[in-house]
Amino acid sequence: MFSKELMGRLKRSGVVAGFAVDQVEHAVPTAEALLAAGIDAIELTLRTDVALDAVKAIADGLPDILLGVGTILTPEQLVQVKEAGAHFGVSPGMNPRVVQAAVEHGLPFAPGICTPSDLEAAIELGCRFVKFFPAEASGGVNYLKSMAAPYRHLGIQYFPLGGLNAGNMKDYLELDNVPTIGGSWIVEKGLVESGDWNGLSARAAEVREMINKGACNV
Repeated sequence: MFSKELMGRLKRSGVVAGFAVDQVEHAVPTAEALLAAGIDAIELTLRTDVALDAVKAIADGLPDILLGVGTILTPEQLVQVKEAGAHFGVSPGMNPRVVQAAVEHGLPFAPGICTPSDLEAAIELGCRFVKFFPAEASGGVNYLKSMAAPYRHLGIQYFPLGGLNAGNMKDYLELDNVPTIGGSWIVEKGLVESGDWNGLSARAAEVREMINKGACNV
């Protein structure tokens, strides 16, 4: 469900900054701070009451952002984020109804998988790009290598999220079946709440610099 163009953009980014916002007015400045640092792919999660409004604000105000939406748990939410302007969606788990809704409504979607059974259910529904979650708690890179091995001939690509940081992201990005990783550590809540957009941008720029200098194979 992900086009070559979209997958190429995710690979060039190397990291998708994940975050939630408690106040809708924080959405655009947060995304702007990331974009200024060279991180142009985000995953805004549906974990707060203002999440959909935040998606709309970013979609309307920052067309250069690759706008992903996470924690999509129902078909209804998937339709809502599509209408709000999301470019792609992800979820923590593998819900067939949500995947089917994504196909019906034309929203690129990566369901969450953690086991071979999860992965086979996703493959059965046509998914070739999946979220590996929770990555570190499930066993990290070594576990991902082992789980992915029997399906390697299918060309499955993985989006690891959960427990990743600047210290271990290189290990994931060196895998040829990991085009990008989830950077939920980048957007520090305290910086957002205090409106320290320069501080947030500097934090994001450190990650961007690591990737640009070749610390990660992307």
